[in-house]
Amino acid sequence: MAELAGNVLVGQSGGPTAVINASVAGLITEALNHDCIEEVYGSLNGVLGILQEDLVDLAAESQQSIRALKHTPGAALGTCRFKLKKPADLDRILEVLKAHNIRYFFYIGGNDSQDTAAKISAHAAAAGYELRVIGVPKTVDNDLPGTDHCPGYGSTAKFLAATVRELAADNESMGAGDLVSIIEVMGRSAGWIAASTALAKRRDQPHDAPHLIYLPEIPFSQEKCLEDIRRVLKREKYCQIVVSEGLTDSDGNYVSADPATDAFGHAQLGGAGEFIKSLVEANLPGVKTRLSVPGLMQRSAAHAASKTDADEAYLVGQAAVKAAVNGETDKLITLVRGDADHYTCETGLAPLADVANTVKKLPREWINEDGVSMNFQFIRYAQPLIQGEVVVPQDNGVPAFARLDKVRVEKTLPAYVA
Repeated sequence: MAELAGNVLVGQSGGPTAVINASVAGLITEALNHDCIEEVYGSLNGVLGILQEDLVDLAAESQQSIRALKHTPGAALGTCRFKLKKPADLDRILEVLKAHNIRYFFYIGGNDSQDTAAKISAHAAAAGYELRVIGVPKTVDNDLPGTDHCPGYGSTAKFLAATVRELAADNESMGAGDLVSIIEVMGRSAGWIAASTALAKRRDQPHDAPHLIYLPEIPFSQEKCLEDIRRVLKREKYCQIVVSEGLTDSDGNYVSADPATDAFGHAQLGGAGEFIKSLVEANLPGVKTRLSVPGLMQRSAAHAASKTDADEAYLVGQAAVKAAVNGETDKLITLVRGDADHYTCETGLAPLADVANTVKKLPREWINEDGVSMNFQFIRYAQPLIQGEVVVPQDNGVPAFARLDKVRVEKTLPAYVA
């Protein structure tokens, strides 16, 4: 395939992670190695930045800032949750891409973000504009199909496993067979995050916390939950529960959700932990309850990030540029696991059409028959993803993160009216 000369545009979309900026660092570093790439631009706040022609010159950033992205949480370019619905939106995006000779577009995000990337690619192709579009995986939910795991998940898993182990020490000192401690974690449609807290258990201590893990993959039963808790409290000083925000009942309804939805029609979740807390208080007199909701902390805890995760986030950024320069388009960069006995990982490719708007569930065979604990297959899968520590520089005792200069690229088009 003939070499395609032009500029790069990269955007970030959806919820940030502790390592999403490492992918940007990998993209910038690799893009600067190729003569066919003339300029490297960033879109501020994802696809909204394209619509508003709000672009920045990433090649103008200092190498120190680019390196610091590898340990900086949040989305350094800004992010959004915006669904392209109108033909006028796609027309405007193509107008901006043409105005800045964008020939390579990289979108870092999850399921919905890859749907956006696929739409942009299809629109450019229909208009006869040569554009290579590559999706870069990102989601703490770990629910993107086609890839063994997603950058962002390992760091969230590491943070939550450590948090559960720390809370267990606190709960054990406070409980006397009368304490239920609940942690509500992220996970809209799949239980990967909740399941990862099983990594807090020591190998030779099967009764370690978490004692009960409630997942979206297993319909929630109030009666069984109470039985589970009573069983644990007969044996332990306390019962540590981890519950996914996306917990559903036997009819498939969320046990707790706000009627409001986001731009992609997803319910605004939160409250599954409070639901279980109220259930315990109403049915188990004399039992104290405590609820912890890490919220955004679980996806922004760069101080507890996994080095494996950060390295792989950087790797997928590099791989995206290499794939596009080699002629690939309409693809998602994937992570491919090597030998089961010795963890290795390399990158692959999957069609964007197979990824957009689909969800990878936690395999049922990785969940024990009791429905509230994980078996060795899951542990073998997840354990390698939390290995190693990212060294984060300190500034007066707290983490020092990158802050981009964000040198604006001159606008050439009239402002877009939505």
